[in-house]
Amino acid sequence: MNLWIKNPLAVFTDDSLDATGGVVVQEGKIAELVTGGKQPTCTVDRVFDAAGHVVLPGLINTHHHFYQTLTRACPAALNKKLFPWLTSLYPIWAGLTEEMIHVATRLAAAELLLSGCTTTSDHHYIFPQAAPEALDIQVDAIRQIGIRAILTRGSMSLGEDEGGLPPRNTIQDEDTILADCERVIDRYHNPNTGAMLQIALAPCSPFSVSEELMRATAVLARQKQVRLHTHLAETRDENDFCLNQFGRRPVDYLEQVGWLQSDVWLAHGIHFTDEEIARLGRAGVGICHCPSSNMILGSGICRCRELEQAGCPLGLGVDGSASNDGSNMIQEVRQALLLQRLHYGSASITHYDAFRWATTGSAQCLGRDDIGKIAPEMQADLALFKLDEPRFSGAGAPLAALLLCGAHRADYVMVAGEWKVEQGKTVDLDLAELMAQHAESAQRITSTL
Repeated sequence: MNLWIKNPLAVFTDDSLDATGGVVVQEGKIAELVTGGKQPTCTVDRVFDAAGHVVLPGLINTHHHFYQTLTRACPAALNKKLFPWLTSLYPIWAGLTEEMIHVATRLAAAELLLSGCTTTSDHHYIFPQAAPEALDIQVDAIRQIGIRAILTRGSMSLGEDEGGLPPRNTIQDEDTILADCERVIDRYHNPNTGAMLQIALAPCSPFSVSEELMRATAVLARQKQVRLHTHLAETRDENDFCLNQFGRRPVDYLEQVGWLQSDVWLAHGIHFTDEEIARLGRAGVGICHCPSSNMILGSGICRCRELEQAGCPLGLGVDGSASNDGSNMIQEVRQALLLQRLHYGSASITHYDAFRWATTGSAQCLGRDDIGKIAPEMQADLALFKLDEPRFSGAGAPLAALLLCGAHRADYVMVAGEWKVEQGKTVDLDLAELMAQHAESAQRITSTL
């Protein structure tokens, strides 16, 4: 059946297409954009009156750690920089079970949907003895919630006894890692247009995996034609680690292990020189900007303008809920706008820039050309927001108001043509019950020390 989302208050199309009359959805795709004052040219079976809604492409989150929803505002990790923050949390995360990973993934995915996010990446790199097949657990949880996802099989192999940062009980040997990477790609990765689930490979960071694993992972990913992801240049401490451990800076290290290519996207990407930004741009490496996490940990400010101008796809991510400490994508778009204005000035960064990063830019980071835009033949992933709260009273420009006035929850969210959020509530999900299960798991894991 054709659904006409009719006469919205505003629509973000990113490429000046006229959709002021609305959007027609058919069989999971956008069938037609309706110009203002016109009727659809195709047959319409149902009408959704969107006169009070701002319509966005579904927001795309390109970096997260779902399991970290269990350790938000964790007392042991408060008010610390990245490295001491991690060493405080590694022993807690070593206690993850399959049940904990499942409930954390469902909670994070539901939280993202409610914020207007329709596609998310997750970087899972903790595989304790109690959950050696953690990615399978995540797949089941994601399918229950119905969000589109790119799950990355992360890894840590370099323990603290070998010069790395993580303790030995949080790492795996490299043969085990590579075998499981190949297994989950073969079992779950869908390379086709409109895919609801894809797999990428994601060694955690230069300070938690060996050079050999970085190289071997890149070889495997290219054999299997999947993307690569890792943390890079998040802090000055990481740059110093690379210099001390490998004798070169992170971008030089990246090139040395065969990762300076366009099938790679990096989380954070803060501490680059001008020359390194130029090299990343020439290679087409994507960068995920994580503003809230970077502010909370005091890591620094991503140079979004220079990276984009150099040729890097630029997307947004909420990052883990132990460093954000939330999974709210529309709030992350606002944070990106504000932080980048602080860096470049209020006249240099617009709300259109921030929306672009969260949609088409994020899609490019993930190697997707079928999501992130409201245009014919794109996947029908949409987020509809109302401006009916006191915070919006008196607002002029509706699109700008979403960010400047601080939208925090979508009213309706559609993934592949199906409503997943209606009237601000998740469809077919008892959120109160999920939160109770999640809170119990969070209490159990944080009480292990």
